Amino acid sequence: MYNKDIDKKFELYKNLLKEWNKKINITAIKEDEEIYVKHFLDSLLIGSSSMFKLSSNIIDIGTGGGFPGLPLKIINNDKKITLLDSLKKRTDFLKDVVEKLNLDDVEIIHGRAEDYGKDKLYREKYDMCVSRAVAPLNVLSEYCLPFVKVGGYFVAYKSENIDEEIVKSKKAINILGAKIKNITSISIPNTEIIRKLVIIEKEKKTSTTFPRKAGKPSKDPL
Repeated sequence: MYNKDIDKKFELYKNLLKEWNKKINITAIKEDEEIYVKHFLDSLLIGSSSMFKLSSNIIDIGTGGGFPGLPLKIINNDKKITLLDSLKKRTDFLKDVVEKLNLDDVEIIHGRAEDYGKDKLYREKYDMCVSRAVAPLNVLSEYCLPFVKVGGYFVAYKSENIDEEIVKSKKAINILGAKIKNITSISIPNTEIIRKLVIIEKEKKTSTTFPRKAGKPSKDPL
């Protein structure tokens, strides 16, 4: 599926992840095969979808070790990818990866989604927002939807058992100007893991009330 150059990029990414993980806590997944499957392959699950192919400007909120944004960039070099994370040590790691993999059109932001979601340079500028961040969907939606253009998509990477979470999130998603378009279940090959991709479509502009100030979405969810 991949050419040699892409294979080399993933191998280097894996090696950098393991090297940096000795200094800072980026991931609990440390074995080579698990990194390839649970980080790289998992990140790429959306890559063949038409909505991803039609998106040229994508932001990854709470990206951590660069997932899912960087693997998607490696196999889709024509995309512009923005990676946002609140921990500077992680954004320092991401800068090292982007430099050593020689990736163009990758912007790395150290900051909080609540702050940048209010910034006119970033607000409603993206065709798609993706996130594997660990937060309830109603909270994650307030972080992510302000970045998405009307007509664009927010895709949340979720675990298998999310029925209750989906029910609790519908009010928040509606308030933020969007609707759940689809929920796709995908089995990750060679594992028993079922990944749920919650695909949310932005129908109208998000009220300037949102996102609320830092810490508020998680303490008092919509």
